Amino acid sequence: MISSSNCSAGNCLPWLRVIAVMLLGGLLPATLAVADEKAVAGKSAAESKGDAEGWQPLFNGKDLDGWKVTNFGGEGDVLVENGDIVITQGADLSGIHTEKKLPKSNYEVQFEAQREAGGDFFAGLTFPIRDSFCSLIIGGWGGGVCGISSLDGMDASENDTTSYQQFDKGRWYRVRLVVRDNHISAWIDDNQIVDVDTTDRRIGVRFEVERSKPFGFATYATTGRIRKARIRSLPPESSGARKSTAEQSDKN
Repeated sequence: MISSSNCSAGNCLPWLRVIAVMLLGGLLPATLAVADEKAVAGKSAAESKGDAEGWQPLFNGKDLDGWKVTNFGGEGDVLVENGDIVITQGADLSGIHTEKKLPKSNYEVQFEAQREAGGDFFAGLTFPIRDSFCSLIIGGWGGGVCGISSLDGMDASENDTTSYQQFDKGRWYRVRLVVRDNHISAWIDDNQIVDVDTTDRRIGVRFEVERSKPFGFATYATTGRIRKARIRSLPPESSGARKSTAEQSDKN
């Protein structure tokens, strides 16, 4: 201790400087750490809030941060090129999935997809619906089948969501998916391809796609590109809300 009896203006100044340095040495890193934590928390809050309409990007456009290449076996590489997610052609399934905390119901997903090479599905989105999972298939079974796999044990090629469309290589297609507690809707560009009530339906995924859960993109023996992928939560559905949701999404 430095007491007033042995401290004078001449010999106390060095000691005070030492004490000041020691205090700053302990306080400054702590202050910076708190500031860093606040900055990270502010960024996380902004990201979770999304934009003015609640949209959150699913990818950062630079790398696969927050995503994992799905170990299907024989899968192709996945890379980011000019902001696009490129899932290259593998022996069978190739893709990526995330375990980010995302909504399980009352949400909307939008993205654009392109078949670059190959002849089977170039966008297979596996997603949750409450406590179950299923997949929206775009361009499967030889290149033109779309629908939900699986409902009551039947694939997108054989249930009441089955539809057919010709897809041109190198062309971008806008895909929109709306998931409610008991309803799934999907569009390609302005054409609605899925409008199914899932009440009392057995919802699942094909066993090969299990590793895409809880949320993932995949292709089958095809190189596909994904861009502008985003997600937002929707308010719980009320009477007449399904129509208004579709109309609002059309405006976006």
